[in-house]
Amino acid sequence: MSSTRVLTGITTTGTPHLGNYVGAIRPAIAASRDPSVDAYLFLADYHALIKNQNPDEVAQSSREIAATWLALGLDPEKTYFYRQSDIPEITELSWVLTCLAAKGLMNRAHAYKAAVQANEESDEDPDFGITMGLFSYPILMAADILIFNAHQVPVGRDQIQHVEMARDIAQRFNHHYGETFTLPEAVVDDHVAVLQGLDGRKMSKSYGNIIPLFGKPKQLQKAINKIKTNLLEPGEPKDPDDSTVFQVWCAFADEAEREQMRQAFADGIAWGEAKKQLFERVNDELAPSRDIYDRLMANPEEVEVILEQGAERLRPQSTALLEKVRHAVGLRAYC
Repeated sequence: MSSTRVLTGITTTGTPHLGNYVGAIRPAIAASRDPSVDAYLFLADYHALIKNQNPDEVAQSSREIAATWLALGLDPEKTYFYRQSDIPEITELSWVLTCLAAKGLMNRAHAYKAAVQANEESDEDPDFGITMGLFSYPILMAADILIFNAHQVPVGRDQIQHVEMARDIAQRFNHHYGETFTLPEAVVDDHVAVLQGLDGRKMSKSYGNIIPLFGKPKQLQKAINKIKTNLLEPGEPKDPDDSTVFQVWCAFADEAEREQMRQAFADGIAWGEAKKQLFERVNDELAPSRDIYDRLMANPEEVEVILEQGAERLRPQSTALLEKVRHAVGLRAYC
């Protein structure tokens, strides 16, 4: 039975936080252990250049994210774990796809439309500050997916459009040049938790409300203590379904622990005690991985070797696919 190729990219901007862990990292690593799946997990460092032009921050984020995934249990022997920039066939394929992708399709991309709308609301030129990287981002994402003919791409709902665009571009290529690309499908898991941040909104770097994934235990405790709560006193019943503390607890606790905390809320647990228990529960889960993360960050050459080996394993696939593409579009040897 042939395996299902599942591809996930992680943009190398910022430091990983609890929301990333619960919403993306933990479920992706669990899925990668399925023997019926060929898991492709990559650091989308070319995509990072769209959002961040600080080279030191891009490099640091790439190291942190690679170390995070490895520390949390990603097995590079059982998955394809690689840097986007280590697979040059991706960017070459991106140009070929650019020559077929309709500008009208790119005009409809959510990120571009949002940037234009923000400019218009500020009485700026509609394209003020918009780079070609932002505009053609969906084409590079299509190349990421199609270079390995992925069957499935797990995404959040806000990214479904990009997978559909990749599918449209692949169909257009296949129609024009012959069957070359597998048509990918977006996979959305509505059961994966979207974690709330310190202020009760979705945990996001853009909101500045994150709880860092790694760092010293005291930093984790300090962040958890900042979670916004109401003014109910100890002894007063509290609504767990309206509490960020309880929501984060549920993302880390088993069913019995969830029920115990729900009862504690009904009994009027003090916010300070609830946060103390939350810190202990989260720290217990992350502590073993934190030690591995710290070791990997102190020994970047270990991570570098793993990523280089990942690219080396994959280059025969990407080279073969691109050779097929080059031949299909007429970029052939003369004899």
